[in-house]
Amino acid sequence: MLIGISGGSGSGKTSFINELCAPFEKEQICVISQDDYYKDRRNIAKDANGITNFDVPDAFFMDEFSRDLKLLSAGQKVSRKEYVFNNETKEPKFVEFNPAPIIVVEGLFVFYDQEIFSQLDLKLLINAKMSDKIIRRINRDRIERNYPLEDVLYRYQNHVLPAFEKFIFPYKDEVDLIVNNSRNYNKGLEVIKGYIRNFLSELG
Repeated sequence: MLIGISGGSGSGKTSFINELCAPFEKEQICVISQDDYYKDRRNIAKDANGITNFDVPDAFFMDEFSRDLKLLSAGQKVSRKEYVFNNETKEPKFVEFNPAPIIVVEGLFVFYDQEIFSQLDLKLLINAKMSDKIIRRINRDRIERNYPLEDVLYRYQNHVLPAFEKFIFPYKDEVDLIVNNSRNYNKGLEVIKGYIRNFLSELG
């Protein structure tokens, strides 16, 4: 079963997925992220001010992402070089994705890309207040990705927010469940955990 999880930047997707997977064995769930399919920044288009826009579908190898999902679904292992978000202090390594009964497919554009969308058995949209998303984005990009504050704010206003409005939020009526994360996502999390447990028990 392929579970697609999307949401605006800073909505809490990573935390949700980490907690979702925690009760299960690593052989039961594989998590594969769109972030590992970024193109080299030299091959990503710039905006009108000459700033590279990482928040558009063309910034990713979406065809390779779709191909690897099919390989995992067919029981084949996938190996890919880790993307480190241009953080010069972090050394990239190769990451392996192993086939499993549950494959969690995470990313900004997993609903927008119709080839990927058509492969998903369950679709979740993580939603949060705009103020919460901005704060999380600032904390993440300044600490984990070594971006200066002014760069983070510029990208949020000119890249992140327009991407959410164009490529993510319009699919709210096509997903199976919207998990609100304005306070917490605990109820939605328990619903999906139960769904996965039921699916795994039916497999025997």
